[in-house]
Amino acid sequence: MNKQENKSSLEHWKKAYPEKFASEEVIFGHIRRGDHIFVTSGCGEPQYLLSALTRYVESHPKAFFDTEIIQVYSLGIAPYTDPKFKSNFRHNSFFIGNNTRDPVNRGAADYTPVSLSDIPALINGGIVRIDVALIQTSMPDEHGFLSLGVSVDMVKAATEKASMVIAQVNSYMPRVHGDGFINVSDVNYIIHHDSPVLEIQRAFSEEKTMTLQRIGNYVARLIQDGDTLQVGYGSIPNAIMAHLYNKKHLGVHTELLTEGLVNLIKVGVINNSKKILNRGKTIATFCMAKKETYEYIHDNPAIVFRTVDYTNDPLLIARNDNMVAINSALEIDLTGQATSESIGSLFYSGIGGFQDFMRGALLARNGKTILAMKSTAVNDTVSRIVPHLNATAGVTLNRADVHYVVTEYGIAYLHGKNIRERAMALISIAHPKFRSWLIEEAKRRGLIYQDQAFIPGERGRYPEDLEVYRTTKTGFPLFLRPVKITDEPLLKDFFYSLSDRSLHRRFLSWRTDIPHERLQDFVVIDYTKEISILAMMGPEENQVILGIGQYGIDQASHTAEVALVVRDDYQGRGIGSELLSYLTYLAKREGLLGFTAEVLMDNKPMLQVFEQGGFDIERRSDAGVYHLKMAFKAPEGRRIL
Repeated sequence: MNKQENKSSLEHWKKAYPEKFASEEVIFGHIRRGDHIFVTSGCGEPQYLLSALTRYVESHPKAFFDTEIIQVYSLGIAPYTDPKFKSNFRHNSFFIGNNTRDPVNRGAADYTPVSLSDIPALINGGIVRIDVALIQTSMPDEHGFLSLGVSVDMVKAATEKASMVIAQVNSYMPRVHGDGFINVSDVNYIIHHDSPVLEIQRAFSEEKTMTLQRIGNYVARLIQDGDTLQVGYGSIPNAIMAHLYNKKHLGVHTELLTEGLVNLIKVGVINNSKKILNRGKTIATFCMAKKETYEYIHDNPAIVFRTVDYTNDPLLIARNDNMVAINSALEIDLTGQATSESIGSLFYSGIGGFQDFMRGALLARNGKTILAMKSTAVNDTVSRIVPHLNATAGVTLNRADVHYVVTEYGIAYLHGKNIRERAMALISIAHPKFRSWLIEEAKRRGLIYQDQAFIPGERGRYPEDLEVYRTTKTGFPLFLRPVKITDEPLLKDFFYSLSDRSLHRRFLSWRTDIPHERLQDFVVIDYTKEISILAMMGPEENQVILGIGQYGIDQASHTAEVALVVRDDYQGRGIGSELLSYLTYLAKREGLLGFTAEVLMDNKPMLQVFEQGGFDIERRSDAGVYHLKMAFKAPEGRRIL
């Protein structure tokens, strides 16, 4: 409808129900002392109604006392928390926002910790009592239906349970398909006031933008074509969407519809074509975005808002194959416990839909849970990865709830990992300046090996830029990456998968055990002195090492000693040659002059790999071992060693 049609429609319903269009004085005069008043939350907050209500109280200070304001999340104004209204209002929220955090923590307001999916049942069962509902809707259509617009969630349950429903009708509120319709006949009072719907505005510093980009790039690696997404609230989950434009056939089943998701819908990345449940439809329960997003979802049949007990039902979420839940947290400890609601004893936010979607995704076939978070807080002075959660912190996710944790420093996969492996994985993606502290705390608490080695600072920084994808001459695809400090379990499996002959050829020794003390030499790398590259196969959560290539620099000769080994069942596929080729490239890039190597005389496959590496080779034999000196060739074919 245009503005003229809106006006005509409203006039029609005024004539049909004149009693519903009473004065504010009359409307608010029906509120009684002790009433429980539900207020629509987030960007759907009826700001005019709240302002009008507090104006009424100021002019009628004894009109009512001890009313309870029930709200999920206050994004706009929160006048009821003003101390001057102490005797009139007591605020109770299910999720703490900036406007209510201070009153909650000083005891002037209340916080009810509960998953969003449970709230409609609490309302319907009378456990959360609702007497009055203050809501905001679209203008009525020709059939008398008002749309709850950007906030359906538990508002529908509140309107059905309340004895009195007061609606602010607003021509700026979009009409959204789904469960959010309420008829004029079911509303007690209507106040018409047009004002722009609340918007989320985000502006980031250049440094924070770069951090978000790094996190987004890592998360994008974990999302596959055809996945169905849930995206939580906050700058990080929303910013991640900007890195998904190369994906295809994504779906959405979420509580919060964000600007980032809608932008992906507009370009066809999200088309919901692979979803099992509600194929072809984007499912959400509320929207917090900008005007352009609200205009896009207006009367759009591909966008459906359902009540929160539907969108957030873990069993319904689990019906979506390849469900990916992307959320953030305030802190996570080295065992995998995370909190999204409190910082120590400080109540900061809430449970929201955090548990609903993380649990639902775990139940889904091929589901994933991703906890994306900045590694630090308070201008890099506090680590969000901590040895243990504060004793007074609320544990929102337990150790079994999280698959992936992503920071700007990488990806940690926790699912199925023991405590030692989890601790090392999380330390590896913590901010570098906190890693030494975390290592020592983990040792003190017995979470990791007491002799766990660690190289702090730049020397121990993981060189992510050396990660590459290659295909061997036989057509075999490989992921080549530097070894990580968390690779000890993988390397242990790799070395014990080798035959005695392959172990003998690699180490020139018949010793076949590879204990922790020896494995540390392979995973704790000073990348200023040596390079260790793994040839990998498989997804992030289940990678297998097929081969390893290493070189250590000899400063005196400005060359490096090189060594390679490939799993027996993958030998002959060009993996060793590809590792050597990449190591040669890295060595030349550092200005090294060549390689040296020791190879058993009967190790003909490795000799062949070196001979085909494009070097000028000098060999010397001694006690069954060839000592090779392999000079890199200059572009014109001249020797440079």
